[in-house]
Amino acid sequence: MRRPFARTLFRAPALLAAAVLLPLATPASVAADSVVIGGRPVHVADSPWVVALSSRDRFGGTRAGQFCGGVVVGRSTVVTAAHCLSEEVLGTALRAVGDLKVIAGRDDLRTRAGAEIPVRHIWVNPDYDPETNSGDVAVITLETPLPGRYVIPMAASGDAAYKVGTGAEVYGWGDTSGTGDYSNTLRAADVHVLGDSVCKEAYPGSADGAFRADTMLCAGEAQGGRDACQGDSGGPLVAQGRLIGLVSWGSGCGRPGRPGVYTRVSEAMRVMPTPV
Repeated sequence: MRRPFARTLFRAPALLAAAVLLPLATPASVAADSVVIGGRPVHVADSPWVVALSSRDRFGGTRAGQFCGGVVVGRSTVVTAAHCLSEEVLGTALRAVGDLKVIAGRDDLRTRAGAEIPVRHIWVNPDYDPETNSGDVAVITLETPLPGRYVIPMAASGDAAYKVGTGAEVYGWGDTSGTGDYSNTLRAADVHVLGDSVCKEAYPGSADGAFRADTMLCAGEAQGGRDACQGDSGGPLVAQGRLIGLVSWGSGCGRPGRPGVYTRVSEAMRVMPTPV
């Protein structure tokens, strides 16, 4: 079965439109410079709530060990995808990763800007289902709190930000082409919230996963193109200044009829610990 993946902001050229999903980068993967097609460079000064998860021991030092994204929802609280902290992604048990950190305030992973903050505690949703991908959320508590301006509000159930057709932005440092070209700098892409019926048609239940409207939402473009990709998992989907989704899974990157699927934040709020 194809698992969820650290899904960059990606516009697929025609020859990649039918590409199959590549697995998440393993500890031996090598990042490459690239230019995102369909996305754009952004600065953490304008979106300080976007952070990177890092383990140099597991993923090397070229890009500061970045392997997933995360979002600051409390001064000491970062939310990310549960699958980012799985043995399948890390290549070992979470408890064996001694250098896990959250990188905040850094645009370019090759620099020393911002801060690398140790982790005090990790909560992984006990109801996360790796077969359907439902409940894909985890919470990281930081050793040192961040300034209040880093915190983005989460959109509760019924918020207008979830309305179908709403413009949204997805952020990350992940794959820019679907072929392993990982970005060194933070990028964003514009997408739209799609209806549950679109997602159900795309993912009725298969080896890819199964769309569940109660725990997931999807976003992208009907014709494909702009999307998240490998390396972006756990990163934010933001609409109207509020967090509505966490990058979770999908089939390929930017494929027509295969939108990106996100953890629905309103449901994550119901099950996760209260941010601090």
